[in-house]
Amino acid sequence: MSLLHRVKQNFHDSIETKQLAVRALAEPIEAATRLMLGSLKNGGKIMACGNGGSAADAQHFAAELLNRFEKERPPLAAIALTTDTSTLTSIANDYRYEDVFAKQLQALGRHGDVLLAISTSGNSPNVIAAIHAAHVRGIRVVALTGRGGGKMTALLKEDDIHLCVPVERTARIQEVHLLTIHCLCDGIDALILGELQ
Repeated sequence: MSLLHRVKQNFHDSIETKQLAVRALAEPIEAATRLMLGSLKNGGKIMACGNGGSAADAQHFAAELLNRFEKERPPLAAIALTTDTSTLTSIANDYRYEDVFAKQLQALGRHGDVLLAISTSGNSPNVIAAIHAAHVRGIRVVALTGRGGGKMTALLKEDDIHLCVPVERTARIQEVHLLTIHCLCDGIDALILGELQ
C-alpha cells in the first residue's frame, strides 16, 4: 500500500463511519441539543470534561458556546472542566486524578445544569466520577463515547442521553465526536435564533 492510498483510505473510512453514525446518533443529538438549550434558557450552564483529545473537544465545545459558533448571538454559559491547571494539579496531587472533574462539579454544578462527559472508550475513571457527582447534584448527563460506551453506559440514568459512535477505532470515534459537537452548537444556535422550532 502506498502512502497516497493510505491517506485516501483514511478519508474513505471516515466517510463510512459518519454514514454509520448518522443513523445511530441523529435523534439522540437532537434530544441532547434540546436538553442543553433548555438548561441554558433556565439559567443553567453546560460543563464539559474529558481527557487528551476529549479534553480538547470539551474546550472546543465550551469556547463555541461561550464566544460564538458560526453566527452572532449572546454568549452562552459553558465551562470546560479541563482548563484550570492549578485546580487540576492540586486535586490530582492532594487527592487523586480520578477526582479532578468530580470536585469541580461538586463546587460549580447546580440542579438543572448539563454535563457533557466525553470518553472515547467510555471507561475513563475521572469522567465516570464526574457522572456520579453530576447525578448527586441533579445534573443531567450527555455522554459522548464510542466502542459500545464502556462502563459509562451502565451509569447513565433514563433521562440522560448517550451519544455512542458505533465503531472501535479511536481516530474515527474522535472525528465523529467533533462533528457531534458542531451539530450541538449549530442546533443550539438555530433554535436560539429562531431558525428552527
